Amino acid sequence: MTMTLRQQLIGTWKLVSYVEKPVDGSDPAYPMGEKLEGIIIYAADGHMSVQLMRPNRPQFSSGDWSSGTESEITEAASGYFAYAGSFDIDEEKKILTHAVVLSLDPNWLGHVQTRVVALERDILQLSTEKPLESEGRETMYYLTWKRAEPQLEGHGSDSATAR
Repeated sequence: MTMTLRQQLIGTWKLVSYVEKPVDGSDPAYPMGEKLEGIIIYAADGHMSVQLMRPNRPQFSSGDWSSGTESEITEAASGYFAYAGSFDIDEEKKILTHAVVLSLDPNWLGHVQTRVVALERDILQLSTEKPLESEGRETMYYLTWKRAEPQLEGHGSDSATAR
């Protein structure tokens, strides 16, 4: 039995690349850098969450973000993007929508983000439905994800330090 696109999306995906491609054919851009890290999760109950992070961001000199300087907080936030909410999919059109209820960017709150879905085995590509303006150019956004390996016990290969 063939799984629906929604069923195939369920799970955790790790970012492979995030690139902006101007429709005029000029060079692509990597708005958060070429070595960006990220994770997107689609839950069976219809919720989703995405986190994008520039690696090697400087740590807070105090060791605590709540005591960070204004410039440290600005640097940390400019290298991170996240939002969460619910998702829905138009199976026929292969259009995915994210209804944003939490976001680092307050301008996204209460809005719907629309993505075109291309899924082949364990590779998921999400792109904007139409060009958006970025730095004065009409641009298509492409995020490519690879299905994450299951983490059945412990923390697997992900590095984390207990606090």
